[in-house]
Amino acid sequence: MPPSLPDIFLSEVLGTATLTLLGCGVVANALLSRTKGFAGGPLFINFGWGLAVFAGVYVAYASGAHLNPAVTIGLLVSGNDYAPGVSPDLANTLVYFAAEMLGGALGAVVVWLTYKNHFDATEDPSLKLAVFSTGPEIRRYGWNVLTEVVGTFVLVLVILLFGNTPAQIGPLAVALLVVSIGASLGGPTGYAINPARDLGPRIAHALLPIRGKGGSDWSYAWVPVVGPVVGGVLAGLVFYVMPVAATAS
Repeated sequence: MPPSLPDIFLSEVLGTATLTLLGCGVVANALLSRTKGFAGGPLFINFGWGLAVFAGVYVAYASGAHLNPAVTIGLLVSGNDYAPGVSPDLANTLVYFAAEMLGGALGAVVVWLTYKNHFDATEDPSLKLAVFSTGPEIRRYGWNVLTEVVGTFVLVLVILLFGNTPAQIGPLAVALLVVSIGASLGGPTGYAINPARDLGPRIAHALLPIRGKGGSDWSYAWVPVVGPVVGGVLAGLVFYVMPVAATAS
């Protein structure tokens, strides 16, 4: 029996909250003052995010574990069901989007509560923002969007292909994919590759009473939304015309 809309909503909220709790949490551990993981470096963060996805996928298995509007969009464009028995219609799509955004924000709030003393001990406001959201190393919006398109395209296309291959390693495969994208493509922008992962926590950053936090960099906020949406659409279109899609149907 397919999950109901309330079940889908709760599943995606909890899964995406788990994703951002553990993902933003590893960034906090690496960047904030006087943490045990201080200065852990980019690979430390990449593996933390990969394992965050691993956990989030298990938590949200009932809804298909999208955890990411770009994945939802890729499934929609490719013509795949969102989960067994869950059709890609307007009502379901909006429920997934809302749940993913809410979960992204909630997970970030818990990170702030967990690291409250370390946020207070950190003077640089840019490091506090980096716990919540991504930012470019070189701010050139067109190129930044392209980076997010490429990273999200790889993410969504490979996830779609995972569903039509015999390997049954499930969440571990997606986790390793995220580690690979971070290590290979994460240098320019920090690889948001997920509007809910970036915009949800960014909204939390704007609303939370974080001591000395500074601005939320809204001038850049559109990039990790537009880039992943475009990447998800392109991945869905490419999958739709691939022979494997026809074989699966």
